[in-house]
Amino acid sequence: MTNPRQVAFIALKEVHKGAYADVALDRVLQKYKLPDNDRRLMTELVYGSVRRQRTLDAIIDQLATKKNQQQPKDLRTILHLGFYQLRYQERIPVSAAVNTTVELAKENGFPGLTGFVNGLLRQYLRLAEKSSEPLKLPENTVEKLGILYSFPDWIIEVWLSQLGFEETEKLCNWMNQTPTIDLRVNILHSSLEEVKSAFESAGVLVKPIPHLPQALRLIGNNGAIQNLPGFHGGWWTVQDGSAQLVAHLLDPQPGDVVIDVCAAPGGKTTHIAELMGDKGKIYACDKTPSRLRKLKENAQRLNLQSIEICTGDSRNLPQFYNSADRVLLDAPCSGLGTMHRHADARWRQTPTSVQELSQLQKELLSHNANFVKTGGILVYATCTLHPAENEEVISAFLAANPHWQIEPPSFDFGDISTPGWLKVWPHQLDMDGFFMVRLRKTKDSE
Repeated sequence: MTNPRQVAFIALKEVHKGAYADVALDRVLQKYKLPDNDRRLMTELVYGSVRRQRTLDAIIDQLATKKNQQQPKDLRTILHLGFYQLRYQERIPVSAAVNTTVELAKENGFPGLTGFVNGLLRQYLRLAEKSSEPLKLPENTVEKLGILYSFPDWIIEVWLSQLGFEETEKLCNWMNQTPTIDLRVNILHSSLEEVKSAFESAGVLVKPIPHLPQALRLIGNNGAIQNLPGFHGGWWTVQDGSAQLVAHLLDPQPGDVVIDVCAAPGGKTTHIAELMGDKGKIYACDKTPSRLRKLKENAQRLNLQSIEICTGDSRNLPQFYNSADRVLLDAPCSGLGTMHRHADARWRQTPTSVQELSQLQKELLSHNANFVKTGGILVYATCTLHPAENEEVISAFLAANPHWQIEPPSFDFGDISTPGWLKVWPHQLDMDGFFMVRLRKTKDSE
């Protein structure tokens, strides 16, 4: 089978049954071998249709108003693909989007409804000719933004409370774009200039990221990551710019004892080792053995020797008490700062799950603070933008632990505001949403 839309339909059916979008995508790509161009189209159709699900459903509900136009689940999935192409894919000719969607319906058990599918798509096109926005939107601001940009109302409310309308709209827009890929150059085995030159010689375009000394951003489609120059030599690894900030905030020094308490799959752990010159000891802890295997692979590929893997929940590792110069708690979180990368995260998280994560984060911070020596540093980081997982966690910790204090970053990151913590708003800095704060233990607890 070489039809990318049919393969996309199969993957979307799995997602709608509960599979994670990336897992469903990997599964079908292993089963159905597609040329690179078709693979890219299929990936875009799957992730895009999942991201834009609420908007696509609103279009279908608006156009298919009659009771006899209620669609079976698989037919609605086919309509998602059709409307996604018409609304969001300018490079796909309208005729191709309509005809292939009608053909999908015919081939997947709905030959009697091809006229309905064709009529619905063409009805949308007629509306689009008359208006720049064919979709009828409610007056309510939260609901309007939620339908227009395809987010649950509660996420829109969280952003509006922090940013206001205009900035929230910009953030929504940013979160719906296709993600970029950033690389972190391994300065122990290469240099930014060397990697950039090797890529350009291979016809791969990259650009530096301001204020990040090891970062390069890939431009355009470049095929499989592992086929790029220097991958097998450990010259670089994939890591978003925001995530690279975290190890710089920790500022590890050669010879330090560092504990990374939620380390897998190891992006920040290996960065810490590079910044230390691979001199000292890094205990990389995680309770998931399969994810730790990935960390071990990454460390070996980057030829790093200072990392020691420790399997277990960091709340049950008393042997580390008062032993570390620096601790990194890259806490489990809702991932609301990386929803452009994880298309279905916006539909999986809820206000309840955020509160549960907040409680876990408070527990982890309370326990992991015990690992730090007097005078030592702990960095708390998340890839979410929800105050309940960020500012509120830190405020509660500081209120309960007066022997800890916030310490400003020791690096300059341009115009980013640093009133104590760093909050990376993606639409302002063009990188993943992140929160991070550097805490110092000023004396032993009493």
